[in-house]
Amino acid sequence: MEPNGTAAPVGAPAQNVVNRRPRVGEIADTLRERIISGDLQPGERLVEQTLANDLRVSRMPIREALNILRGQGFVSAIPNRGMVVRPLSDQDIENLFEVREVLDQLTARRAAERATDWEIEQMRLALEGGTTSLGADATDAHGRINQGFHDVLTAAAHNDLLVTINEPIEGRLQWLVSRFDHPATYHQEHLSIFDAIRRRDPDAAAAAALAHLRTSHELWRSSQARDRAQIARTR
Repeated sequence: MEPNGTAAPVGAPAQNVVNRRPRVGEIADTLRERIISGDLQPGERLVEQTLANDLRVSRMPIREALNILRGQGFVSAIPNRGMVVRPLSDQDIENLFEVREVLDQLTARRAAERATDWEIEQMRLALEGGTTSLGADATDAHGRINQGFHDVLTAAAHNDLLVTINEPIEGRLQWLVSRFDHPATYHQEHLSIFDAIRRRDPDAAAAAALAHLRTSHELWRSSQARDRAQIARTR
């Protein structure tokens, strides 16, 4: 514990960790972010002791956190190798987009119906930050702002079950689209979703959310086609 009685963050110096049991969920969040950012690559072996050393925690919470990520589809258990970052197959990704079409429309529709004035203001501020990051060509900052907008949007639906279902799926989609991010396109589409929510128009919000997701889907398909063409040229 810190002197004020709060828990020290994951990755704090070892002397601050000795007297506390780190929250497994906090560690899982940290590892998930490392997977989404590409710091931990698909197929990479996840060695408990190495991760424990990196985060300055014991192996037990690492093991529990990896099991959480396994349940969320970020990690796989491979015989004789242990836990690895799970690669996503083409079918995995098609399934992801299929499910997200339903969830994203529902989320946007409910947000248009239920968002508080404060939540709408938080969305506006996130989009304002997105405009600034585009002007500064700050790709990393835009990615964080993009995720922040989606987090507020999901919370604004005021459906706890929807939030629980969305969390791991949103992480996987973020992991995917980070490889072919188009900040200006995404930002304009976020503005369309926000405008519909601000106007309290559920149908327009759902339509804008669906169009936004289908942009990501088409960008992924285009990237796969380019990759296949590149492989064919090198043979």
